[in-house]
Amino acid sequence: MSPKKVDYSLYLVTDSTPAILGGKDLVSVVKAAVEGGVTVVQYRDKTSDTAELVQIAQELHKITKPAGVPLLINDRADVALAAGVEGVHVGQDDLDLKTARRLLGPDAIIGVTANSEEEALEASRDGADYLGIGTVYATPTKENTKSIIGTAGVQQILSALAAARYDVSTVCIGGINASNAQRVLYQSTSPQKKLDGVAVVSAIMASSNPKQAAEKLAELVQTHPPFATSLSKPALFRDTLIAKIPEVIKRMASKKPLCHNMTNLVVQNFAANVAIAIGSSPIMSNNGLEAADLAALGGSLVINMGTTTPEIKSNHLKALAAYNEVGGPTLFDPVGAGATEQRRQGVKDIMAGGYFDLIKGNEGEIRTVSGASGVKQHGVDSGASQLSLQDKITLVRGTAARERNVILMTGQVDVISDGERTFTIRNGHAYLGEITGSGCALGTTIASVMAVEREDKLLAAIAGLLMYEIASERAAVREDVKGPGTFIPAFIDELYRIRQESLEGNGDWAKNVQVDLA
Repeated sequence: MSPKKVDYSLYLVTDSTPAILGGKDLVSVVKAAVEGGVTVVQYRDKTSDTAELVQIAQELHKITKPAGVPLLINDRADVALAAGVEGVHVGQDDLDLKTARRLLGPDAIIGVTANSEEEALEASRDGADYLGIGTVYATPTKENTKSIIGTAGVQQILSALAAARYDVSTVCIGGINASNAQRVLYQSTSPQKKLDGVAVVSAIMASSNPKQAAEKLAELVQTHPPFATSLSKPALFRDTLIAKIPEVIKRMASKKPLCHNMTNLVVQNFAANVAIAIGSSPIMSNNGLEAADLAALGGSLVINMGTTTPEIKSNHLKALAAYNEVGGPTLFDPVGAGATEQRRQGVKDIMAGGYFDLIKGNEGEIRTVSGASGVKQHGVDSGASQLSLQDKITLVRGTAARERNVILMTGQVDVISDGERTFTIRNGHAYLGEITGSGCALGTTIASVMAVEREDKLLAAIAGLLMYEIASERAAVREDVKGPGTFIPAFIDELYRIRQESLEGNGDWAKNVQVDLA
């Protein structure tokens, strides 16, 4: 069955419970939402008797039909028939799709909830007009949620549908609101298939101004997210990198962009000194309440999880939202991500709370970010490597493609990818592993470069990484360096020297890059 011509971009699911609807009138809320731009309405009421359901459905239909907005009834095909509405939505535990189709006929719109690839493929095979995919995030409006699948789970289902060549429409549901609608649509997209819309409940039903809430959501789902600024992915080879990287560093040092660091107290001084040496302007602030003002200054944000508490996480999420709203580049450093349950949960919460242009970490941290189970870290160290180089390449490339960003796994051989272009880098010096905060300050360096090179975030990340690692190589061989203690000031000096050489148009330092396509 070919998909019916329906605009699923903003799909409203009603909720009549006092916790969500409050004292408002359901019909009035739906009327306001339709005026605000809702494109589909599903009437969901699990408690009222049949007569009342039919009555309310008929009242709702008087609003939706003149506006050309399909009205669907949750589960109850009998109510849909009696009220004369456009169709039904059925869950996995509700009336089955084939029976609903026999009752309602070929012209009815029938949607099915899908929480897994198997459920999505079965519903598509049986002729569903659209799928409601989720639950994306935890939500109080739906009990007995089977599992939270996140944007990665949605993307996986979309990829399976594309592979099976099912041209079924899709919306996602579960915790979707104005703060995350664009990101969910962006990060859920698979290379072959994207969502047709988002389904919301409390974002409109609980709003004191449903029309305004719907207008805002309608605008968001129809516009390109401000944080998705890395638009081009030109081929990059060693020779092109040698030519481009000094120019990128020159632009960064000329502009002196703000780099907002939300990092642990242990490394703040070192990271600030590194930022000044490379030519950016650091501010070390863990106060999420001032992030909106800082984000407006055109810089970038580093969120470093070195110190993690519920209060700090709350501040991180506030800042992330502020930078996402204006498209400011963001970098996540999930320090010690696999060391404790608190840190593992912190990674999930922070990644669910916003979009990161780049996530960097050692092997254990990136494996935790990817969702791998059984990752054990002792403190912030990665621990003994569990993966071959090829396994690392596969993991980094796959995670970057899933998150639609850049992933950097640091180590003896660094692996970096944007999901399409992947490189291994063999620069750097062992002294970097013998000093406190070298990984944290690397995040500051990369974020500073991303603040000015927004068209190609992978190029920005490679430029910052190589500036940092080649400076370490140059510092380590200086006669005045006898070990880690004397290495630190020499390293800052060499970062400054590379900055100055780049500003003068001398890019010879980049000829020492050890970069390979993977």
